[in-house]
Amino acid sequence: MASTSVSAQAELSTARSVAPGEFPFIPPVPRSVEETGLSPAFLADLSLKILYNAGYLTGGQLAERLRLPYTGVTEVILEFLKREQLVEVQGARGVGEQAYQYALTARGRDRAREALDRSQYAGPAPVPLSAYAVAMRRQSHKGTRVTPRLMRQALGHLVLNDRVFHKIGPAINSGTSIFLYGPPGNGKTSIAEAIGHRVFEGGIFIPYAVEVGGFVIKVFDEVNHEPLSNQRPGQTGMLKAPADARWIAIRRPFIVSGGELTLEMLDLTWNEVSRYYEAPLQMKANGGVFLIDDFGRQQVRPRDLLNRWIVPLEKGVDYLTLHTGQKFEIPFETLILFSTNLNPRDLVDEAFLRRIRHKIEIPDPSPAEFREIFRRECQARGIPYDEQALVYLLQEWYVKRRRPLRAVHARDLLAHIQDIASYFNVPPTLNKELIDRACEAYFVEMGGPSPAAPSPKPSGAS
Repeated sequence: MASTSVSAQAELSTARSVAPGEFPFIPPVPRSVEETGLSPAFLADLSLKILYNAGYLTGGQLAERLRLPYTGVTEVILEFLKREQLVEVQGARGVGEQAYQYALTARGRDRAREALDRSQYAGPAPVPLSAYAVAMRRQSHKGTRVTPRLMRQALGHLVLNDRVFHKIGPAINSGTSIFLYGPPGNGKTSIAEAIGHRVFEGGIFIPYAVEVGGFVIKVFDEVNHEPLSNQRPGQTGMLKAPADARWIAIRRPFIVSGGELTLEMLDLTWNEVSRYYEAPLQMKANGGVFLIDDFGRQQVRPRDLLNRWIVPLEKGVDYLTLHTGQKFEIPFETLILFSTNLNPRDLVDEAFLRRIRHKIEIPDPSPAEFREIFRRECQARGIPYDEQALVYLLQEWYVKRRRPLRAVHARDLLAHIQDIASYFNVPPTLNKELIDRACEAYFVEMGGPSPAAPSPKPSGAS
């Protein structure tokens, strides 16, 4: 279990450069078309596409769809569209210019169809690449500095020895990359999840989309990003000023990819039908954590996958390419975690391993650590803990069979005991019969099956 003794100097260290409850960056609201960073032609085409899909909208509704203010921005776009005879007013649904209802003219429908042929994106107005770059630098995960106190809060639910525990904190503070390795079932993924969900707390702003060279890259992902209510102080942050609605407040991202990861998933994804891009995983993970789980199990060679990260890890920038051949630079503000059950030296040579600054082995738990994991799991499941029953489990199913301890065994075996007890309609307890049945169902005995344990005496079962 992690040690609780730390120096007074470490305890007094500043844990964060950003106070809890505050966003490190708030995108300013644009007051004019120029301040959006987008060309008037781009905004006009986007407005036409939105109106084409909707049929008709009020000025206020169009502003909401664009995520842009009506005053000074949307009203200017509508004035341009009216002058060009691309839209017309068809009544009003209230008082004021925002309530005027607009529809496309025949000329406007033709122009909208031409715009849709170029790109079917008709969502919130994107932000320019330059604004995205500034925001990601301001919201870097490197602004989070951990101390032993913060580490105990974040990883206190895990049972780790002191040596491992005090390696993880400095690795996080490096802000570069971490390689977690060791036998399966000892908590590598749980450690990564704790780093992503408990260490990197708070929120950041990301744009719904980014504009590069006239093309749109969709960044916000409903699957991988968790939106936050930005009006709840303490938990998610309190806005001290209005924010540009083209940005959405999310929890710092924690994105996981395993054996399915390919090099193509780390490049822009061009949809030939919709004709806009989907951001790659590392771009969606900016400001947070990107876990590459089961490293070495991917179809791509480990060497090629590590090669992909050399420049981003060393320079802090990544390079993406549009299908037109145009290359551009984006910030790489992601903590990369590699996790593997394989021997690192069997995956890549020492020169490549040096590229990953922190390498942490997650070993099998000691008997004392396994006992603590088992006790906690019993408490969580409402199963009475029995020291003698645990001694029987360890002696009969581990020591005698020379089976290594794994941290995950406690959870899985107790789940089996609950399943068996439920089947026989008896309380889940740590008796020898239920332990033997659970182990027989869980472990693979290469020497043949063991004699079946007697059936527990059921209550009311026939």
